[in-house]
Amino acid sequence: MENEQGLKKFSTAQLLNFCLGFFGLQFAWQMRIILSGPVTESLGASPLLFGLIWLAGPVTGMLVQPIIGAMSDATETPFGRRRPYLLAGALFASLALWAFPQSGEIAQFLSGLLHLNLPVWSGLLIAAIMIWVIDACVNAAQGPYRALIPDNVPTEQHSIANSYLSFAIGLGSVIAAGTAPFLNWAFGYQMSVKAQFVMAALAFSLAMIWTCVTTKERKIARSSETIEEKKPTFIDNLKEFFNSSPDVFKICAMQFFTWLGVMSLMIFFTQFAVHNIFGVPDTTSLSESAKSVYEQATIDATNFSSIGFAVFNLVCFLVSIPIGILSSKFGNKMIHIGSLVIMALTFFGLAATTEKTNVMIFMGIAGIGWASILALPFAMLSEHIKKGSEGAVMGIFNIFIAGPQVLVCTVMAWFINKCTIDMGDGLVNHHWEYSFLIGGVLLLIAAISALTINEKQPN
Repeated sequence: MENEQGLKKFSTAQLLNFCLGFFGLQFAWQMRIILSGPVTESLGASPLLFGLIWLAGPVTGMLVQPIIGAMSDATETPFGRRRPYLLAGALFASLALWAFPQSGEIAQFLSGLLHLNLPVWSGLLIAAIMIWVIDACVNAAQGPYRALIPDNVPTEQHSIANSYLSFAIGLGSVIAAGTAPFLNWAFGYQMSVKAQFVMAALAFSLAMIWTCVTTKERKIARSSETIEEKKPTFIDNLKEFFNSSPDVFKICAMQFFTWLGVMSLMIFFTQFAVHNIFGVPDTTSLSESAKSVYEQATIDATNFSSIGFAVFNLVCFLVSIPIGILSSKFGNKMIHIGSLVIMALTFFGLAATTEKTNVMIFMGIAGIGWASILALPFAMLSEHIKKGSEGAVMGIFNIFIAGPQVLVCTVMAWFINKCTIDMGDGLVNHHWEYSFLIGGVLLLIAAISALTINEKQPN
């Protein structure tokens, strides 16, 4: 059955198939979130330097997504408008995922090949470059993927379609985070960091190939007048974006504070687990022999962090579809506000405890907010998208996701770097939990700002 847009409603099976590529994308992204800290710290990254390396995600998000989104709007190939960017992003990201945990070895290989005595930080430089490639490619695929919803899905199904993407993100994250701890628990086999990144590369490339092969893009009819018109520039798209409705700016403000808060968890939770829960001191200035003393504790902490993210995303996976159904009935705004408040309260709980069971409980409850964040702001925005500009709009909207991350990667990382704990014997640690206190406050501000948004009442 077609609606007034000429779009057929998606069945449940079609929605599940549609979101498979996003499953692979999030699988890769989750592995990068969990393991980038231990990899870069082993190569000598301090908390501040770790934050600066994390800038790869937001900076590429602000630059790549708007550009690629606008390019995909104007792209016309036999393979479609969006699919070339999905496939290219996945394949190049997969190569960088393979190379990232081997950055130290790559630096040694280049040193021998070029007969140069490369500095000790060359491995860290290569790791940083690989992070930038991964994040740029993920962003190149993510914007056009989000644009497939307004391209092909009827308006009345936008909330539920975005919730299915949230469902895929939750499932991908659970499997990515849970595989290594499960194998260790069930079979006593500790999966290496390198193997986990190879697994992520395969998941991303294979899932996205499946989506590109099985998802048909709707052809956009273009009149001769439209073809002769001057293609809009980024500035034109930006003006159109903010002039479309006063509520667009309000949605962007809500998104800005939301991502300031949520990235306080994403970026620093693994380091919180390693250094605050398991008591591993800052090892960046220690000798290799001294670092080896804490090797097992770091592995255990990384596994704990993976389980924490698995629980976080398992709840996201379980509640994503119910949140879509509830928002269709009661409206996106009120469901989202409630979810943000719940998430803020769990952040305060995380900051107040290092007891492992409590941490897991708080991580699970925080997954409710995560499921809402991944779906409902995009559903709110979809009411204001002009046809033909879907890719550009999603790219511009990503600025209000990526921009906050720049502040978290720099200002908050600098703040944590300054908040040291003297552990005696020349060892120091940092107050990583401060990021959760600040993040909780910012999530409450996001919830308050959401109250000002006017949205259409659900049918």
